[in-house]
Order: sequence, then C-alpha cells, then structure tokens
Amino acid sequence: MPSELSDKELYEIAKQRVKKKKDFYQHLAIYIIVNILLIIIWATTDGSADPVPWFVYPLGGWGIGILFHFLDVFVFSKDTGWERREIEKEMEKLKKGDH
Repeated sequence: MPSELSDKELYEIAKQRVKKKKDFYQHLAIYIIVNILLIIIWATTDGSADPVPWFVYPLGGWGIGILFHFLDVFVFSKDTGWERREIEKEMEKLKKGDH
C-alpha cells in the first residue's frame, strides 16, 4: 500500500483547507458587520438605558460559534496518520472495485 499521496491528492487536500479558511473568514466578516449593525441599532434607539445591552446576547452566542469554527479550521484540522491511512485504504478498495 502506498504511503505517499499523489500530487493530485495533495492538491485536493490543500484546496479543501483553503476553502475552509475562506469560509471561516467570510463567517467572521459577516459576524463583525452584523454585530456592528446591531450595536448601532441599540445605540440609536432608547435601548442604551437597559442595564444589560440586548446586543450582547447574539454577539456572545454567535461568538461561541465563531470560536468553534476557528478551532475547527486552525487548531483541529491537522491531518493525522490515521486519516491518511484510512484514505489510502478506501482508495485501494475503489481501485480494486470493492464498493
């Protein structure tokens, strides 16, 4: 069983990683824009008298989602030897015609 990935396979893996990073940055940009708008709405209405500004709830909840998205893309996205071996096993099965 080959232990090295082909250039095409490496390209596909790299392409997937770049897509995940791009998706994260788009998610982050939307988060920032929407939350700025929510803060502006809060500041321009009479909500500034509230003890806890209402915009902190969507900001915090969505922020947790952003944190998990970040961790998925930049911390836990490292390939493990197990993943590579499983991919190679599946590729060998497909080459042999074992569906």
